[in-house]
Amino acid sequence: MSVAFTKEGDSEATAADLPDRPISPHPNLVTAAGLAALDAGLAQARAAYHAAQAKGDVQEDRTAMARATRDLRYFGARRASAQLLETPADPDKVVFGGAVTFEREDGRRQTFRIVGEDEADPAQGSVSYVSPLAKALLGKSVGDTAVVAGDEVEILAIAGGGPAA
Repeated sequence: MSVAFTKEGDSEATAADLPDRPISPHPNLVTAAGLAALDAGLAQARAAYHAAQAKGDVQEDRTAMARATRDLRYFGARRASAQLLETPADPDKVVFGGAVTFEREDGRRQTFRIVGEDEADPAQGSVSYVSPLAKALLGKSVGDTAVVAGDEVEILAIAGGGPAA
């Protein structure tokens, strides 16, 4: 057996044994947009799985089949455990699905929407409800203060569901 053949075989075995995507132990709370994103992810995983099967020679593209199977397991589990929470249109406290604007001690103002773990993207203005930032702010009202990353922040505005401002 040549060394090249052995390396190729090892690569295929590795592809077939992709580790599962980790699933959070926290309740899978989602907004309507988060639920739609899970549905889209599940549909994409199904399409990728069927495309990998349709190629006919799974041995040739084990990585694609392994990735599609892994994604099917992940999105299937996340969709099955999703708990849709409606956000009040005009909340008086920081709530899941709502946006909160706060001012840091250095004068910076930031706005984040508090969402489910799968839809969180801090660069786009959304954080997971289990993040330290969200935990510090949930349940607070305008004018309240909270400690975020060791600094005190003051809540300036609260909004219902929708994108962060």
